[in-house]
Formats: sequence, structure tokens, C-alpha cells
Amino acid sequence: MKLAFVGGTGPEGLGLAMRRASAGHEVCIGSRSPERGQEAAAKVRDAVPTAAVQGGTNEDVVEGADVVFLTFPYAGQRATLEALRPALDGKIVCDVVAPLEFQQGIGAVALNVEGKSAAQEAAAQLPNARVVSAFQNMSAEKLMDTGHAIDCDVLVCGGDAEAKGLIIGLANQIAGVRGVDAGGLSQSRYVEMLTALLINLNRKHKTQTSIKIIGL
Repeated sequence: MKLAFVGGTGPEGLGLAMRRASAGHEVCIGSRSPERGQEAAAKVRDAVPTAAVQGGTNEDVVEGADVVFLTFPYAGQRATLEALRPALDGKIVCDVVAPLEFQQGIGAVALNVEGKSAAQEAAAQLPNARVVSAFQNMSAEKLMDTGHAIDCDVLVCGGDAEAKGLIIGLANQIAGVRGVDAGGLSQSRYVEMLTALLINLNRKHKTQTSIKIIGL
């Protein structure tokens, strides 16, 4: 499949792109500037020499993509989706956004979102897209370490059963990872909020934590 990463120049987007390229998918890295997209594509190619990867603007990379991953900070979601909305009609869109901010003396803090989750807000902005949410709780550092498995679950939320099944399948392609159907898009709120907790645990214990659901 051809997979596009909008705002894919950050650690999470790069890590997911590297893992997807390792699985043999064609990967496209987008940014607001074509140069940054191309630089990110070069990093993926360095990590995965066999990768079929290209970079460009966000508008460029979503064209012809089978699945589009949103891997940018929450602050840019509304404006980015407004610009890309026509190009995303009919596409499977996986929202990896976690609404949070960093506060002095506290660390990462989950934000209260008017739509209750970033994924629900994305779905409201993209009424003709097939929006699901996943991968918010995965360590970017572990994703970019492509030579090692990652022992974790990926909680996938959404109302489109076919789209959700496809994202679960993509999660299962990462060694050690299990994709879990976590229910409708409204459940994404709780998955997104966990990201702040994991970041703070990582800082406190100097590690890279992940989520594993036991008994399922």
C-alpha cells in the first residue's frame, strides 16, 4: 500500500514511516515545506535502505495514498485538515494526534478537547473521510529502532469496521505489536489522554513505556 504521513517529519511520524517501509509499503513523508519532507524521506531511507520512500509537501503526499496518517502536533490539526479536506475525501485517515502541552514543574498535561477527542474533531472536519485513531501511545524511539520488536498493544478506535481492521492489520505487521479493537471513535479520548501519562512516566523513570492489555 501507499501510506502518507502528514507532518511526518517529527519522531513519531518518522518512526511509523520506518516501520511501514520495513514491511514493504511505499511511504510518503509530508511537511509544509517540500525540503523538510525530502529530508525526512532521506532519514527513512538511511534507516531502511530498501525503502520505497519519497518526500514533499503535505498536499503532494496525500495524492494517491491508500492510508493517510496524521502525525503532527494537536495545535496544527484544524488548519492542516482544513487545507487538505478535499484531498482526503474517501480516504482512510488514521489520527495519531495526542492533545497535550508541557507545563513547567508538571510535565505533559492532557488537554480538554471540545470534541472530546482529537480524532472526533478530525472526523467532524472530514465528513467524507474514513477516520480512525491509533498509535498515540507508541514510543517514537522504539519505533525508529527498526531492528528490535516492540512489546505493546495498539488501541484502535473508529466506527468504520473495514478501515479499523486495516489499521489493526498494519499494527500487527510491527514485530511484537498487537492491534486491539478499542471500540468507537469516542473511546479515542481515553487513549489520547494516556499519552501524557506515559511521557511523564518515561521522564521520571528514564525509560520508554508502552501499553499492554492483559486478559484479552
